[in-house]
Amino acid sequence: MLRKNRKEGPLPVGLGEMLEEITSRFKRREAIRFEGKIYSYQELNEQANRVAGGLATLGIAKGDRVAMMLPNIPDFVFSFFGIQKLGAVAVPFNTMYKGREISFILKDCGAKAIICLENFANLINEIKEECPDLEHVIVTGQRTLVFIDPDATVNVQMVFEKSIFASADDAFHTFGEIMVDVFKSLGVDDAWYKHQGAVRAHGKKLATILLSEIENLFIVNMVAFLDKMDTDPLFRVIWVPPEIKDKAVEPMTSVAEESGSPATLEQFRNALTRELSKRLGIEFEEGKLTRDELMAYEKNRALAGRL
Repeated sequence: MLRKNRKEGPLPVGLGEMLEEITSRFKRREAIRFEGKIYSYQELNEQANRVAGGLATLGIAKGDRVAMMLPNIPDFVFSFFGIQKLGAVAVPFNTMYKGREISFILKDCGAKAIICLENFANLINEIKEECPDLEHVIVTGQRTLVFIDPDATVNVQMVFEKSIFASADDAFHTFGEIMVDVFKSLGVDDAWYKHQGAVRAHGKKLATILLSEIENLFIVNMVAFLDKMDTDPLFRVIWVPPEIKDKAVEPMTSVAEESGSPATLEQFRNALTRELSKRLGIEFEEGKLTRDELMAYEKNRALAGRL
């Protein structure tokens, strides 16, 4: 698109400026349609301005690279045009990329910031030290897929008062370290935890930790992989092209694959209760949930049912 200049002739118009001009002409016309929701050009422009303003406060300026690890959602469009409004350079890449692929892109382009879904933040944080130019990890939304195999995984839900922990980060860190000790007691010597979300062994996911907040409570959900996962049922429900099938699910491992023998549910339960008692100083006894625990459990189930 060109803008006329009487003295010097046509001048190129940037994408950010182009959006401003289109918005001035078609404010209420449909710009984006996504999952039944319609965004007008005015709404698109306003959201892009918010992104631009937020990036500017972080020191992002003309010429800076801003990476984008976002699926096909409205946030991608808002972020892309927000970056253009600053004169910065957008560097979008595939959300199926993994650690080494992501770190190569970020280092190669010298990205100063990256915008990604909240559930990708843990993956970015794990390779952040390899990207010296990366200063900011900006998160938006959350689309977490946790695959559970009844024959290979164990799902644990716990409810704690927030006062036990200094912060949500402290809670994440505490449970990450607890799970590392659990796995090491089960024979996984290479188990390690670095950032929110995952316990790993040899670079592969060994457990997922999810944390949510309800009133004065932390709801902790952990999925641990005890035996090798069978992903075939997943791909019967979610179709992906064969050539990217190995990228659709993050590489996973299990106690059985790492130690040579699977852990039983009883072994895992005993190891977990032992480490929880040691770290948090709590005692366990079988019985019904308390009123607060039951309320948090029911609210969490209701929330999960709406997602």
